[in-house]
Amino acid sequence: MKELRSVNEWYDVLEKSKEEPQLVLKHSTTCPISAAAYQAFGASTADVPKYFLKVRESRPVSNEVEENLGISHESPQLFLLKDGKAVWHATHHAIRQSEVDRAVEEYV
Repeated sequence: MKELRSVNEWYDVLEKSKEEPQLVLKHSTTCPISAAAYQAFGASTADVPKYFLKVRESRPVSNEVEENLGISHESPQLFLLKDGKAVWHATHHAIRQSEVDRAVEEYV
């Protein structure tokens, strides 16, 4: 997993999704639900690049993700990107290892 810290890094990931799917997690470092989602995300065996951003520390990136994807912000929030758009997303307790792996299998 690689942390996204800048808007330019976000745009790189969005562009990469046009060649291969990418997973991006919006993570709150102060929320226990987000901590559980972060662990589930990290435990996923899906064979796609994985990125995360800390919403408080990287607010401009978080805002840009919301604007580019057209999906209202929630935290935690996980996106499967393909062809420059979110083909699947989940929030809160729906972010489980099995669901992440299933989504990648289904959409990739």
